[in-house]
Amino acid sequence: KEVKVLVACGSGVATSTIAQEEIKDIAKNAGVKIRLMKGTISEVPMKQKDVDVVFTTANYRNPLEKPHLSVFGLVSGIGKDATRKKVADLLQKLAEE
Repeated sequence: KEVKVLVACGSGVATSTIAQEEIKDIAKNAGVKIRLMKGTISEVPMKQKDVDVVFTTANYRNPLEKPHLSVFGLVSGIGKDATRKKVADLLQKLAEE
């Protein structure tokens, strides 16, 4: 199954682009087919309806209907390996549903 992914950051441009490239690489290595969408944090409540999972590079504390993971570690490099593992595990789980 193809997993639809939303990557969101404050502006929808800078950090989400870095995170998006990392997530593409993680998905490829995990053998998971994904379709990526980008957006801003303010677009998350609306755009989550069209995706299977939401990754954000900024803190997002509002409740979501879809699985959510902060991927700031992919941008900052702090805890990057742990973040990559969490992303891979979540994508694989969703691909199997």
